[in-house]
Amino acid sequence: MPNQNPTAGMVLALITALFWGALPIAMKQAVEVMDPFTIVWYRFLTASIGLGGWLYWRKQLPQARAAGLGGSGILLLASLGLAGNFVLYNSALAYLNPSVVQVIIQLAPVMLLLGSVWLFKEKLGLHQILGVSGLMLGLLLFFNERLVELFSSFTGYTLGVILAILAALVWVIYGLAQKVMLKHYSSPQILLMIYVTCALMLTPLASPEQLLLMDSRQLGMLMFCCINTLVGYGAFAEALARWQASQVSAVITLAPLFTIIFVDLASLIWPQHFAATALNALGYVGAVVVVSGAMFCAIGHKLIRQHK
Repeated sequence: MPNQNPTAGMVLALITALFWGALPIAMKQAVEVMDPFTIVWYRFLTASIGLGGWLYWRKQLPQARAAGLGGSGILLLASLGLAGNFVLYNSALAYLNPSVVQVIIQLAPVMLLLGSVWLFKEKLGLHQILGVSGLMLGLLLFFNERLVELFSSFTGYTLGVILAILAALVWVIYGLAQKVMLKHYSSPQILLMIYVTCALMLTPLASPEQLLLMDSRQLGMLMFCCINTLVGYGAFAEALARWQASQVSAVITLAPLFTIIFVDLASLIWPQHFAATALNALGYVGAVVVVSGAMFCAIGHKLIRQHK
């Protein structure tokens, strides 16, 4: 890495975790009056304009024909995966507290890991097996009060959990497709093509006029969601350029903990708009175990190597 700078990489990874941690809280407010398709359409449209302008200024706009017909199919698959993830994630927020959705979404990188083992024949290390086991145990602890409800009846809470799991699952399609596209394009170029494709796909389903129904608080939250797409993914890409991918991934797994902290703080400051995370002590322990399991998947091999 010619631009390696661990300090800058850690700061950028922390910025990503902070922005991604705050994102579901803002979306929960926006979804009160705007449907998920329209929120996601606004996010992709803003990201397309912002990232497109940046790549144009740097003279790095992608050449769509570089990957050929097969590449176009992969691009469409990646776009369907990311658009599906965004819409399902937003839909889950209509039923669940942001903290719950953010913890469930930690299944996404684990599913991506297992998908890479299956599709790209990558080896599954001991640290990854331990990390996945820890994450699954953490989820059981996190939902300890709602396990009976989840498996015995179909409530709004259960529907929200299913939507969040589906959001994680379709994100894996995007992640695997992007891995294939890296043979032909840089990460920012891939993101731009996906953002534009997603915006075009969602245009028939969006209702832009819903913007007029928003009050200043909801409008501010929508604006933050749009900016978050650019800043969050932009900081993530820059962090990867300056620091090892495993270290960046480990820092980003802190996002659910930031979400829980932000939600609890917001419920104290604006109790009329934000509800505190309804967790008992075991639930908080479960959230920490989920994050620790995801983190161990990323950097556990280094810890194991040090103790040999």
